[in-house]
Amino acid sequence: MGRRHVVSLRQLSVADAPVLASWAADDEFCEAAGWSRGLTVDQHETRWRSRLSDGFGPGLLRLGAELDGGLVGYVDLHGTDEHRRELGYLVGGRERWGRGLGAAVARAGLEHAFLALGLAEVWAEAVGANPASVRILQGLGMNETGTGEDHVYRGIPSHYRRFAITADRWRTLHHDKETS
Repeated sequence: MGRRHVVSLRQLSVADAPVLASWAADDEFCEAAGWSRGLTVDQHETRWRSRLSDGFGPGLLRLGAELDGGLVGYVDLHGTDEHRRELGYLVGGRERWGRGLGAAVARAGLEHAFLALGLAEVWAEAVGANPASVRILQGLGMNETGTGEDHVYRGIPSHYRRFAITADRWRTLHHDKETS
């Protein structure tokens, strides 16, 4: 995995549409990410421009994840509960997978959730057939809380595994890592 990446979060803008759309040139990325397949990169860019200018709707905060000045993914904090939200994250393109960026992006999402938004708890789901995503959530100190819906991931029948972490637990883990 190498060095620990430090990712920063920022508001996404319409100017990010070409980068986001470029990830869609890879059908395998689209399949794994749950993005529409069979569209051209231009069609994906048009969709992203629309989403970025119109917003993502109530209850979805989507922030761009940057590393060394470049967009490498995004974080979603979804829900309307003032104390609890669902974490989602994505790293793009596929050539960046397996380098520790998923953990860095998800870690930045938790930091934003607990420090900037003041949430008491964050939950997330990972498809069991995607062991890398499961390991990321476990590595962040999230506890498995149950099983979600069935899901087919990259052609493999599976189900979602649910995880959660409280602000208190996150702070304890974060403090321990900072002081060691």
